[in-house]
Formats: sequence, structure tokens, C-alpha cells
Amino acid sequence: MKTRLLSLILLLSAITGVSVGKDYNEPYRPQYHFSPRHGWIGDPSGLTYYQGQYHLFWWGKAVSPDLVHYREVSPNVMTDTPEGIANFTGSMVIDRQNTAGWGTDVWVAALTVYERDSKKQAQGLAFSHDGVNFHYYDQNPVLDLWSTEFRDPTVFWYAPTHKWIMIVAKARERKVQFYSSDNLKDWKWESDFGPAGDQEKVWECPDLMQVPVNGNWEDRRWVLVTSINWAQEQYFIGHFDGHQFTLIDGHPREPLLVDHGLDYYASRSVRDYDGTLRSVITLGWVATWDYAQQAPSSWGKGFWSIPRINELRDFPGEGLRLTQQPLPALQQLRGREVRVSRNVPVGARKIAGFSPSRNAYEMDVMFEADQSNTFGFILAEGGGHQTIVSYNSDSHRLLIDRTNSSDVDIPKFRRVTQAEVLPEDGKIRLHIFVDESSIEIFTNRGRQVFTVLTYAGRHQTGIETFALRKGTKMELRAWMLRSIWV
Repeated sequence: MKTRLLSLILLLSAITGVSVGKDYNEPYRPQYHFSPRHGWIGDPSGLTYYQGQYHLFWWGKAVSPDLVHYREVSPNVMTDTPEGIANFTGSMVIDRQNTAGWGTDVWVAALTVYERDSKKQAQGLAFSHDGVNFHYYDQNPVLDLWSTEFRDPTVFWYAPTHKWIMIVAKARERKVQFYSSDNLKDWKWESDFGPAGDQEKVWECPDLMQVPVNGNWEDRRWVLVTSINWAQEQYFIGHFDGHQFTLIDGHPREPLLVDHGLDYYASRSVRDYDGTLRSVITLGWVATWDYAQQAPSSWGKGFWSIPRINELRDFPGEGLRLTQQPLPALQQLRGREVRVSRNVPVGARKIAGFSPSRNAYEMDVMFEADQSNTFGFILAEGGGHQTIVSYNSDSHRLLIDRTNSSDVDIPKFRRVTQAEVLPEDGKIRLHIFVDESSIEIFTNRGRQVFTVLTYAGRHQTGIETFALRKGTKMELRAWMLRSIWV
């Protein structure tokens, strides 16, 4: 009887998304970032808005009404993959017009099929009539160059040419290839893009999205994103005509980074099949291949970033640049607001009225940056561990130092990242999200974003401001954030 009761509880938990026992409260488990109940999560694959909700795949599946609360549907939707084949990163489409012949409004996953014996990577399909149980196409692969470095397709419908478009990475060549198809099964090569920007190691996980300019949904440009060097992402701004991607006039030669932190990779944009979204939303993998498998979490490995709203903005002297802002729906998790207005004291000091009981909070802070100073925060502090966020108003450099951020040793854990963040109207804004294992910082209007893992221990909940000199004014608002798993 006890066994049957436990089985029923576990089944209900899987159906409703309600946690059981200590699930979702383990050490290092993020409290408002999505992570699967158990097991590995890697690249977002097939982020889809359809029939009024978000469908999120990593070849497991979760659904969400708002990209804040999630219900895990299945740890594995690809249940009939042949022996010797592994399903790698890909994307999801809704075949509204039955172009592939499997039915109207059928779900079709385009993904890299990996042969374990030969190590070959090619592109294949799997289809589903319910979005949960997928059938491996028995004529896979549908696109095969007999390469071990050909992966991560993004597929979408391009209405002007009435074609499906596939973007896929030739990783070691630092190229993205474009293909077109009438039926998702037969693909014609259209063009290559690259090498360009960062060409050090590899390109992976390409995505192509139309992003509004200066908040105008009727004025959009194409943005091509590629993951680079197993550690970061770069983007290109250009034009796409269904055949090739070309850069806008005056595009810089140097790499444009999506995120200046140490742990943001393989992001994907949400594809809207209802036609009702008026924003470009992305989620990324909060990890880096150097140490992803060494994460100290007990439930599994990996989680995804908070959702981000993407726009292009025109910056004086620079031109168009990608900006990212946290999804406003996250504000529903806020607890009581704490406000602090004061000059930042010299040395390290606690923040009056804001002493988090756990690392699950948000701070929106404005500093005056017109005086020579170095100032910032000591976050997730305790037991001799901490993460330092500092800004130098002379060099305009924002630096994050996680040299001693974690209470456990993580091999190859990179320590410091920094980038130029220019003041706007003499001020610097830091919009900071601290979760159990990570920190995400959105600067000014989202011009630069920094994502870093910390793996802070449960006792590391201290937070302090610091400054080297007097005279820097701070306006702070802060909120504890409720867990999405409660």
C-alpha cells in the first residue's frame, strides 16, 4: 500500500509540477531559474509559444504560462531513437500547412543526430502529434555532410519565399550555413556566413531573429547569434532575404558579445506560432563546458537563465547594439520592497534594512559615477567566501571577481571577468539578480549583461556595499524573490 501511495504521489507531482519532499530545495538549486527535477539540462532546444503557452525543450520538456512558473512534462520526449544514435541540440517548428506530410499542426523537431560509433553529426527530424511523444523519422538524416563538426540546427518558416530555413553550424570552420526546404525533408544549400568576429575556436548553436529597433516593432533588423569557444556568444546585425545574411553598413570587425560574464551559452529565441507576442525573448544555458559536468549540484547538472527581452538600440558613436532586459513578468515574485538612498560609506558596510535570508533576491541600483571612485557590492558572502562586483568610475570598467565565490572546489572555474560600461547621464545602473548558484547583472538599459555561476553555500547570504572614497551616492531598491517551486 505504501509503495502504491508513493507511486501515486510521484505521478501527481510529474503531472502538476508540484514538488515532493525535498525536491527543488537541494543545495545550489536555483529558486527562480528553470532546472529539471532530475538529470542533465543543456542547450535550450525548441523554445516555442503555441496555443497560449510556452513549450521548452532540451529533449526533455517543460511548459509555462509566463516563463516564470514551470511544469515539467517529461524528462525525455525522444523515446524511440535508434540504438547508437544520440539527439543533440536543435529546434522545434509547428508545421501549420502539413508541408512534411505528417499532418496539419504537427510538431517537428529538427536536431543533430549523432552516431556514437563514427562520431558523425548530421541533421535529422522527429515528429509528434501531441508535442510530448516524438517519433524518429526513419529516413534520417535529412542533411548529411559526413562531418563530425556539423550541428545545432535552427529551423523557421520564412514567409516571403514560402520556405523553411535551416541555420546550422560548421563548427571548426567558424561558419554558419543557410539551407531552404519546401517540406522539411529535402534541403537546398543557399549560402555561408563567416568566418567573422571571433574566430578563435568553434562556432555552435546559431540562431537568427528579427529584433525591434529602439522599441519599434514595425522597424526590425535581423540578428545572428553564434556560441563561440564553448564559453560565450557573439552577435551580428544584418539583413536576411531568405538566401543569405549580410551585415549592415559600418558593422564593427571586432566581436560583439551577447553576455560579458563567464557562464552564458547556447541561447535560443522563442518562436511565436500564435502570432501574439510583441517581444523577442531568449533563454540561455547558464554553464560553461570547462566545468559544466563538475557542478556540485545533487539533482543533476545545469539550469537556464532568466528570460530576456531583446532589442536593438542606437547608441551615440557606436550605432546599433543589442540590449537585453529581464522579463517584466518576474516582478510577480517580489516580496516587500526595501529602499535605500545614501552615499556609499568608505569600506565594506551592510545595507540597512536588507539582510537576505537566502540567495534569492533582486536589486535595482543607481550609482552616481561623476566622481573618481571604485565602489560596488560584496555578494553571497560568508565563511570566507564572496563574489565581488566593482565599478571604477575613471576607467568605466565593471569587474566581477568570483575567485572565492564557492564553498566547494570546482576544477577549471574561471575567476574574473570585466568590460567597459559607460555611464548614462553621469550614472551607472546595475539591475542584479542573485539566485542560489548564480548572479545576473543588467547594466544601464541592458547594454551589457554579465552572467556568472557562484555555487555559493547555504550560509553565504551576506551582502555589503563598499567604496574606496567618499561621495558616491546610491539609490537602491531591493526585493526578496519567492521560489517558483513552492
